[in-house]
Amino acid sequence: MPLSIDLNDSDTRADLSAKVAAGAPAEKINLIGLDRAELRDALIKVGVPEKQARMRASQLWQWIYWYGHQDFSAMSNIAKPLRAMLEQHFTLDRPELVEEQSSEDGTRKWLFRFPPRGAGKPVEVETVYIPESDRGTLCISSQVGCTLTCTFCHTGTQKLVRNLTSEEILMQLIVARDRLGDFPDKDAEGQGFVPEGDRKVTNIVMMGMGEPLYNFDNVKKALLIASDNEGLSLSKRRITLSTSGVVPGIEKTGDEIGCMLAISLHATNDDLRDEIVPINKKYNIDELLDACRNYPGVSNAKRITFEYVMLKGVNDSLNDAKELVRLLKGIPAKINLIPFNPWPGSAYECSDWNQIEKFADFVNANGYASPIRTPRGRDILAACGQLKSESERMRKREREALNAMHAMVAGHGADSDT
Repeated sequence: MPLSIDLNDSDTRADLSAKVAAGAPAEKINLIGLDRAELRDALIKVGVPEKQARMRASQLWQWIYWYGHQDFSAMSNIAKPLRAMLEQHFTLDRPELVEEQSSEDGTRKWLFRFPPRGAGKPVEVETVYIPESDRGTLCISSQVGCTLTCTFCHTGTQKLVRNLTSEEILMQLIVARDRLGDFPDKDAEGQGFVPEGDRKVTNIVMMGMGEPLYNFDNVKKALLIASDNEGLSLSKRRITLSTSGVVPGIEKTGDEIGCMLAISLHATNDDLRDEIVPINKKYNIDELLDACRNYPGVSNAKRITFEYVMLKGVNDSLNDAKELVRLLKGIPAKINLIPFNPWPGSAYECSDWNQIEKFADFVNANGYASPIRTPRGRDILAACGQLKSESERMRKREREALNAMHAMVAGHGADSDT
């Protein structure tokens, strides 16, 4: 039975303060990652009256997600006894930041270590921030490792350890905002905001480690919190979930999350896609594209992005470009052409720059926008397909080999902005 308290009564406040001083529970619950209903229930369980719980949850929600506060004692519109109770039972602690790297091009990469879950061990994931002139994009991981073994992807060589929780997914966004100074300071009048045009993180993409649709429930909860107008307040049109083709999860994504969709396609026939994106053996290209045609809300104003990594002599011919245009007929789409980012041990090379441009020109001429994605953060292994956790990080001599590869491909030409 929850403790019933009246925080407006001075005797009750004194009694509550005494109870708080008596001791704290052995393990505190982190409130980050709880949705509104769960946050309200958590407050009721520690003694906040049901009639007050919704209001208190709303206050906490704003402090946690709008202002990014970590200290309950600084939450000035919450009564001191309740602040003490919150401190006793709950935490807003961030994960351990193991490493922060900055690229020559301004890209930043963070390695986070999350505590054990149950009988498991601590786990590590990487998150990447890509600043551009008109936006700042945060690439977020959904799993530790990956099961999909796409042959061109460095992350795919790391076995799946476990799914990330909604808390761990959100923490990547919250700590990025911490590090970038992207949360507002509350001024003397109790106000504070960051103007939309001044935000560092304007977009998020679920394109980091893992397959988001194999962790649907946690990804859904995290993205709905991220898009809540009274909290982190990111527009769903600025949130993109990328899948390698988990067909049953595509319609659910549109119905239950409502974000933008990206498809890791990378091939125009089943034989090749079976080889480089093995999930194609389970859900082939026809099934995948049918799901895209039926994606809830898809339109010219809400196009699906198809990601296509450019592999020299593998999928980069003009015949491939023609087949790609044929396959996507009738789907409101744009095609992101991704120069392959080399990593030691990979069997692939990046397509020649002239060939990438010819491919892009053909696709553009046939009615599809086909920007060539600018490789970012290659020097810190932060580019597309290069993420791995610290436990899987390359040895020094492998880094030196990678740098040599970069020097060799530098002559392909200046990259175009996406």
